[in-house]
Amino acid sequence: MGAACVVDECSTVIGQVRGWLGRSGAVALGLVLSTVLAAAPLTFEQAKTQARQQVYADRHTVGTLYCGCQWEWLGRSGGRVDLDSCGYQIRRQAVRAQRIEWEHVVPASNFGRARQCWQDGGRSNCKATDPVFNVMEADLHNLSPAIGEVNADRSNYRFAPIRGAAQGYGTCAMQVDFRNRVAEPPDPVKGQIARIYFYMHDRYDLPMARQQQQVFIAWDQQFPVSGWELERNRRISRLMGHGNPFVTGERVWTPGHRNSAEGVVSWLPEPAASGQDAGGVVRGNRNSKVYHLPQGCPSYNQVSPKNVVAFATAAEAEAAGFRRAGNCR
Repeated sequence: MGAACVVDECSTVIGQVRGWLGRSGAVALGLVLSTVLAAAPLTFEQAKTQARQQVYADRHTVGTLYCGCQWEWLGRSGGRVDLDSCGYQIRRQAVRAQRIEWEHVVPASNFGRARQCWQDGGRSNCKATDPVFNVMEADLHNLSPAIGEVNADRSNYRFAPIRGAAQGYGTCAMQVDFRNRVAEPPDPVKGQIARIYFYMHDRYDLPMARQQQQVFIAWDQQFPVSGWELERNRRISRLMGHGNPFVTGERVWTPGHRNSAEGVVSWLPEPAASGQDAGGVVRGNRNSKVYHLPQGCPSYNQVSPKNVVAFATAAEAEAAGFRRAGNCR
């Protein structure tokens, strides 16, 4: 598929956008239009098919993300893993160990929790009502083929060095510490994983703990971009309409990084102020004691209405004990 979507697929996308508009009354139209023009996937199912056909079609003999196992393609996006090719030992889930699954390197639950739809009804609600979540879930930069059992075991655990006992998988160097909910990937993919995390958090304005930043900054420096990582970025860029700037070197993550939030845009006006926030232009969050300005603060529209405390000025918010959000520019 080229730079523009074919008529049938464009019609499908338009139908999806109309459905989201009808259900939620708001949509990140700038983001959706950019993905339509670039023929990027708008759903996870579309993403898996495109990843199989246009990104990883010739990589099945090179190996899965964590274990380097070869596989045989099956169907539109699936595969059967050759466990002997990488010395993989099944831990418990024999069926999932033998199939390819598409791993969200940054777990869907991690970026989902940043969306109000997740608070209102979890993943199914986000898929039904939030086009930005669907684009995040379908972002090809965040998807890689992995052994199903490893995908399940890693779950949404944070990545970090593991000290002490951990679950192994034969000669596959992936390790999982279930007790502490930590996973440590093999050295060859640590840098790639770090740069995917940088990209997702920067583009979709996700918070990252300082300790996690320190781990990924170290991995980014210790394990530079490989030839395949550059090629993968080129292939995905043709589909998504943009690359990962942390792969190309256009951006470098440093402590205290300010997110660009380029993937979170909105064109519809906010609902008229009512009751709790009437008359105020500065929004405080009564739970976090953080305030957001209407300009320059990407999370201004993400404060739950029930948690909004309105102030006329930033000085008024600070006098009430609130502090400015860290992602304000």
